[in-house]
Amino acid sequence: MELLVLFAIVVGALLIVLALAVRIVPQGEEWLVERLGKFRKKLDPGLHIIVPFLDRITYKLVTKDLILDIEEQEVITRDNAVILTNAVAFVRVTDPVRAAYGVTNFAQAIRNLIMTTLRSIIGEMELDEALSSRDRIKARLREAIVDEAADWGITVKSVEIQDIRPSPSMQKAMEQQAAAERERKAMVTRAEGEKQSAILMAEARLESARRDAEARITLAQASAESIRRVAESVGANPAAMWYLLGERYIAALDRLSTSTNGKIVLFPADLQGAIKGLFDRTSQ
Repeated sequence: MELLVLFAIVVGALLIVLALAVRIVPQGEEWLVERLGKFRKKLDPGLHIIVPFLDRITYKLVTKDLILDIEEQEVITRDNAVILTNAVAFVRVTDPVRAAYGVTNFAQAIRNLIMTTLRSIIGEMELDEALSSRDRIKARLREAIVDEAADWGITVKSVEIQDIRPSPSMQKAMEQQAAAERERKAMVTRAEGEKQSAILMAEARLESARRDAEARITLAQASAESIRRVAESVGANPAAMWYLLGERYIAALDRLSTSTNGKIVLFPADLQGAIKGLFDRTSQ
């Protein structure tokens, strides 16, 4: 009976030792083994045997791609504008020993490194440049952190800028500036239109005055020519001239009497005598 109990104890102890000694590492992970507090070896995916009570698993690191979200932060540009930006990093543990023993928390270290580097890069840019240069910021950011991350056994595969936008106060100021700029352009457009209108009106008045002057010159020339021809026709006998003047005199009185604007029409006191005098002079 005692032998049976002893055998059961031995078998149980062996099973416990075997359970402590056998380790199965899943695919996509690597485990680090320490013996008496000192790093001893790395366990790749598969079945492994360690020394119970002397060896222990201290770190279990994932070797698949890790996605690290970089929290949103305020960044001040070179022209003192405040913008909000956040990012996401895709990294992989390529050296588990360095990742475990080179830094306390490699994920947090990568996040802090990206945040500080991002602030430095955007701080060298002006607002408009930062908002329109997302690809260049991403390239400079990856280039700046890849060496530091390699010292920790981390490979940075990509860093993406998720969002970069002005802060609410800055966005409001930009909207006010844009509205003022639109109003300025509208005023310039109106002023330019008024200027062109004034130029066209002045040119129209100039052209009208020029044509009016030409018309007056033409009329004066025509009148001069008419007078010259009348003078040549009359010669030494002025009877025809006096007849023409009398006819125009009577026509003028007729138009004056029928005018809608005329309120009082003044005729010669001796109209017949005036006309007779004209004819008498004509007959002489």
